[in-house]
Amino acid sequence: MTVIAQGLDRRLALFLPGGLKIRLVDLSAFCGLLLATLVTLAFSLSVGTTDLGPLAIVRALVSGPGGSDAAFAIWDVRLPRILMGLMVGWCIALTGAMLQSLSQNPLADPGLLGLSQGSLTTIMIALVFFPVFPQAVLPLAALAGGLAVGCLLIALVGRSNANGMSILLMGIAIETSLSSITTILVLYTPPEVSQALGDWMAGSLFRSSWSALAAFMPWCVVSLPIILFLGRRLRSYDLGDQMAMALGEPVRYSKPLILLAAVLLTSASVTAVGPLVFLGIMAPHIANFIAPASGRARLVLSAMVGGLLVIAADALTRALIGEIAMPTGLSIVLIGVPVFIVTLRLRALARRATH
Repeated sequence: MTVIAQGLDRRLALFLPGGLKIRLVDLSAFCGLLLATLVTLAFSLSVGTTDLGPLAIVRALVSGPGGSDAAFAIWDVRLPRILMGLMVGWCIALTGAMLQSLSQNPLADPGLLGLSQGSLTTIMIALVFFPVFPQAVLPLAALAGGLAVGCLLIALVGRSNANGMSILLMGIAIETSLSSITTILVLYTPPEVSQALGDWMAGSLFRSSWSALAAFMPWCVVSLPIILFLGRRLRSYDLGDQMAMALGEPVRYSKPLILLAAVLLTSASVTAVGPLVFLGIMAPHIANFIAPASGRARLVLSAMVGGLLVIAADALTRALIGEIAMPTGLSIVLIGVPVFIVTLRLRALARRATH
């Protein structure tokens, strides 16, 4: 039986069969973010080298792929780009939220911990030294690089005794070392190769297609059971390692499991679009400003904010800049960082007003 009652935090919540609880404030935030995503999706469909009105978009969607220029723009260019941006933003923001809970550090994200750089470096080595490297095997190469960094982190900081700061500092050290390798590869490869690598390293949705979406979608679907099964464990980690162990959390085994899930999602995202810098940090903080949550709710809201940020940044740069092709990673930094700064400032003012 589903009932609405007051939870332990004195907020109204929806109590579902099986012991599931959804706070109404989290549900409202979910609905608001879903509406904002749909509005942004519609706006993104309308802007580009050929601006389309609402009726033209509807006709193109109804008629299907092929035929008019509007149908080509919608089905072959914009829809794959938007859907890829949504899914990649979802996965990277979800990974950032997981790593922040795991390390109890608000600055943790796949980039700072070196997971993105591990995947990126492996892919670059494969492309530079093995030009005929099969494209279908690249995700496995990225996964191997991410797993190598994850295993190195576990080996260097320990499986259960490491605090959040040691994990973050060790990740930064690994990330810096790998960044120097990628810089050398870009500098000493032929100009045409280094230019292509530079565009991809900035994070780009240019290569989005229906085949790329089909390759990435299974990884995005994997994020759903990750949220379901690891969300409750991460809620314990939000209280600190000692408290998590006191609550019965098997830290020695769950930490590597969470790190493995983060590596899977990060490697797939880097393979699809390249690294999207700072997204894993921004999205959980913005989600927390919208609705402070923990556990599964925090993961879902952070992932939704991540997807929304990616397609909003991409759509705004296409609308404002027009013909200039700007990598999505740069768009997110230029548009998302000011939003992030305003969010932090408003949170600081609200906290000051309550004291």
